[in-house]
Amino acid sequence: MFAWKPADMPPRELADHQLKVFPNAKPIKQRLRRFTPEKREAIRAELTRLKAAGFIREVMHPEWLANPILVLKKNKKDWRMCVDYTDLNKHCPKDPFELPRIDHVVDSTAGCALLSFLDCYSGYHQISLAIEDQEKTAFITPFGAYCYTSMSFGLKNAEATYQRAIQTCLADHWGKCVEAYVNDVVIKTKNEEDFIDDLHQCSTA
Repeated sequence: MFAWKPADMPPRELADHQLKVFPNAKPIKQRLRRFTPEKREAIRAELTRLKAAGFIREVMHPEWLANPILVLKKNKKDWRMCVDYTDLNKHCPKDPFELPRIDHVVDSTAGCALLSFLDCYSGYHQISLAIEDQEKTAFITPFGAYCYTSMSFGLKNAEATYQRAIQTCLADHWGKCVEAYVNDVVIKTKNEEDFIDDLHQCSTA
């Protein structure tokens, strides 16, 4: 359950993300945007990290092409790279799987003696991307074109796919000692003496 770096996190076989692109969709190729030297280096570093973890691969002659977007992290110093999948997402149907209501999750913790909060590290990348959809996620950079082999943040229905996967993974304990909203998990302990047991059950699910 625990990983200390992205390379320790091969995609889970529990689920895969499928785009279900409409059959009549016309692929769209975005042109490469210009980036400052600082942003180019941030892109290079992120590509190196993603390739080492096996989350992306180089692709030749893709039909779809998106652009990366860089936004400042909370520390206002480092850049986070995302991909603009606006064009691709317009041609994918909506997954009707409902996410939990946050107020219901909060209400379910009433009366608990202890609450343990977990944030799933790079959670989306733990979900495989269907092989037939991988090249549709292609994005262009100053260093070549790449596509995702794991589910990327920004893809339509990614939240629903992750929620479905985590509910399946924790099915035996769901609603009893654990709740989750996408990749934010709370382990609920009614009695302090059950704390270790609750953590053990959820971490070995």
